[in-house]
Amino acid sequence: MKKQFGLKVRHYRMIRNISQEELGDITGLHRTYISDVERGQRNLSLENIYALAKALGVRMGSLLDFD
Repeated sequence: MKKQFGLKVRHYRMIRNISQEELGDITGLHRTYISDVERGQRNLSLENIYALAKALGVRMGSLLDFD
């Protein structure tokens, strides 16, 4: 599930054409944290999922829909 979530984050980040560093700046999360998320290496809090969704311009549900 973490890997699928990370792939969604990366997908939406690439659509927006922003770097991991830029996404980190927007969300207040470190670039290496973003990298870990995209590789499925992090357990995220609801606050961080919300911050990522808001920064990527998508609903939280879009990041959590794995079907």
